[in-house]
Amino acid sequence: MAWGSFIGAAGMRRASYNGAALLGALSLSIAIWCASEARAASPSGATATPQDYADPAHWLCRPGRADTCAANLDATIIAEDGSTTRETFHADPDAAVDCFYVYPTVSQEPAGNADFAIDRDLTFVTVQQFARFGARCRPFAPVYRQITVPALLSMFAGKPMPMDPDLAYGDVLAAWRSYLANDNHGRGFVLIGHSQGTTVLARLIREEIDGKPIQAQLVSALLFGSPPGDLAVKAGDASAKPFPHIPVCRANADIGCVVGYSSFRAEVPPAPGIAFQMTPKGTRPVCANPAALAGGSAALDAYLSTSGAAIGPPSPNLPVVWTNPPASIDTPFVKVPGLLSASCVENDQVTYLAVTRNPSPSGHRIGDITGDLFLPTARSIQIGAYTSSTSI
Repeated sequence: MAWGSFIGAAGMRRASYNGAALLGALSLSIAIWCASEARAASPSGATATPQDYADPAHWLCRPGRADTCAANLDATIIAEDGSTTRETFHADPDAAVDCFYVYPTVSQEPAGNADFAIDRDLTFVTVQQFARFGARCRPFAPVYRQITVPALLSMFAGKPMPMDPDLAYGDVLAAWRSYLANDNHGRGFVLIGHSQGTTVLARLIREEIDGKPIQAQLVSALLFGSPPGDLAVKAGDASAKPFPHIPVCRANADIGCVVGYSSFRAEVPPAPGIAFQMTPKGTRPVCANPAALAGGSAALDAYLSTSGAAIGPPSPNLPVVWTNPPASIDTPFVKVPGLLSASCVENDQVTYLAVTRNPSPSGHRIGDITGDLFLPTARSIQIGAYTSSTSI
């Protein structure tokens, strides 16, 4: 399969909810932006030796294994009239390119940095956000010692515990170099990250890929929920800062480029000056709508968690009833054609991906979705931060 064809098929043309199009900006990741300040006052673990990623136990997903990415990904397609059709998921064992995923801030471990335990938080978010990409690429997802949710909350409370973003980055760097040495064999690759994963991958791109020979193998970088400054663009520039040699994707046929955004409900836009608008002076956040890279509005090809289960704290609204009258759904995912559309909004105050709901006139299919996140740091309800789903 040609790399350009992969891009069109794997979510940049046909967007997903929380996997390839609506990975809303997880507000906890704001703290990663501040981590350099906290690190100065915190004992550093950066001198710890990165794990040996030749050991398969340090990967959530690798090709050909019965691991996290081998979960049941079947979906029920729910039409506007409430009728349902089952869609069986098929991974492609002969995919022409690879996908390398770094998961968001999900660890609830009590320390500042997580350990290497593969627990429910890691496996759940990987299934929701990444596993479905196995239909188009070979999946690689390393475990890393990320900064934990308790550590970030301690920072918000003004009592930061010791944490070290360099430790998290060092693990992903070691996993990346192991992948290149042992698995890549000159293949094209897609980088996929959300929240803290985006921060880590942005640094990896800056230090290991941008302007170097390996850049020729980059199919795309899907970087969502970016903390301030990780993914910004200057008016008139094609490339996202700080990647001077890697442009923002603006057409379905583009390769070697970046897709990024933070998403909000169209009816609840972000307030001017919120943390996710804090980019370097003279720049603004990147917004590349995967459903319409050239601009404008387009329908999202959304796969959602059937239960409405969240990537973070449990939703108070579970379970979701998708049809009226209620229908029995036995697949872990649902697909809701026509329910969601999106467009990038750019004005003098904010830049974001606006998500619009298009409820069925008949009322036989649900007209809303779960996944909003409200935190004082965000100063706005933010869609997609926790809702669990992916798409290709």
